[in-house]
Amino acid sequence: MSWLAWARRALPWPRITIARWIALTTLAAMLSLLLLKGLFSLVMSVWAQPPLLESGLIEKFATVTRMLDAAPVAQRTTLASAAGDASYRVQWFRQRDESGLPAWVEKDSHKGAAILRELLHRQQVQIEVFGPEDMPAQSAPRGYALLIQLSDGSWLQFHVLDRSWGLDELPRNVIVLVLMMVSSLAVAWFAARYLADPLERFTVGARRFGKDFNAPPIPVVGPHDLRQAILAFNATQAQLKHFIDDRTQMLAAISHDLRAPLTRMRLRGEFIEDAELQAKLFKDVDEMQAMVDAALQFFRDDARLEQATAFDLGGLLLTAVDDYKDAGVDVGYSGPQRYVYVGRPIGIKRVVVNLLDNAVKYGREPAIQLTVDAEQIVIRVLDRGPGIAEHLQEQVFEPYFRIEGSRNKDTGGVGLGLPAARAIVLEQGGSMTLSNRPVGGLEVKVTLPVG
Repeated sequence: MSWLAWARRALPWPRITIARWIALTTLAAMLSLLLLKGLFSLVMSVWAQPPLLESGLIEKFATVTRMLDAAPVAQRTTLASAAGDASYRVQWFRQRDESGLPAWVEKDSHKGAAILRELLHRQQVQIEVFGPEDMPAQSAPRGYALLIQLSDGSWLQFHVLDRSWGLDELPRNVIVLVLMMVSSLAVAWFAARYLADPLERFTVGARRFGKDFNAPPIPVVGPHDLRQAILAFNATQAQLKHFIDDRTQMLAAISHDLRAPLTRMRLRGEFIEDAELQAKLFKDVDEMQAMVDAALQFFRDDARLEQATAFDLGGLLLTAVDDYKDAGVDVGYSGPQRYVYVGRPIGIKRVVVNLLDNAVKYGREPAIQLTVDAEQIVIRVLDRGPGIAEHLQEQVFEPYFRIEGSRNKDTGGVGLGLPAARAIVLEQGGSMTLSNRPVGGLEVKVTLPVG
């Protein structure tokens, strides 16, 4: 169990919908930006800054100190006030207590202290350095302070509010911007994965169910509204499986009940002495038997219940072509000799054989083409027959529809071949269309998705 699922169960949180998740993501991104900016400022103002005596101001401090040490006492206050600039402030005190700073506790000496003594040419000069944590609590702003004792025993105080940490404003802003972008991308990635993973599983599960009616239900995860959609899909999937199982059992019973009377009719026809009447009766029985078999095959069609598997589509098409050649029918083929496809081989073979049968019966020069790209495969069954009028090219997919003049009872067929073939293709996520060829004849295009 993920920590998010555990927290959702342990705490009485409201339901997380997609809309609320987007709002929470936006809020989290804003808070993370503020938090990172604050942490960055804290790091740069405390830990990443150099010590005060190594901050780049040491030369200025030395110059001001030498100048005031040589100036008359009466002018030191005025000169100290004038010596400061935007980065620091200078004050002169006769006694150290006037500075208001606490007693200095000697710390580890900085390299800057030695440099400052060298610049002042006074190795024994008293130097005291204070950080914000050393400043009196009531002083505001606290900042940083540096006390230097002059040669006559008076003191100079340098007060710095902020220390430079070695970068100009532009690089600092660039770093802040990069951190903000990184935090935003991190929050967006987490939020997107929380939504994308369940959606991807939903898509894969729905596509798998389209190819395999026995596919397992989709895991119920994600925001509340997405979970409701998954639950509805799983319920629909279960109902369809139940309906298919019931239909299979019902059709098996109907198949037995319809064939029994036809068999009795044929047996009784054997006792008819009139040969012409007997032949007509047998012809009607055979036609009824063919219609019953075709109808039952269309409605039952075990190929639709076939599980998807990986098979050699190119080899399957070549096998169908060879079967026709063995029967004395020359069928052309163009396309790859081998191509691994994940689908229902029995169903696809039934579609191809059905279409080739029509091309052989109602046309000439039957041929099959296979083309493959990254997104789909296309199977084309071609002939040089009379074709089909454009206004009838959609109607031929309706059950029991027959084109007068091109089909009759003697050539076979009850108008269920093309509807059954199209149903198999649609159930595998594909499509089937008809079109007349410019050179004459019919082209049946079967498109199947890859993946």
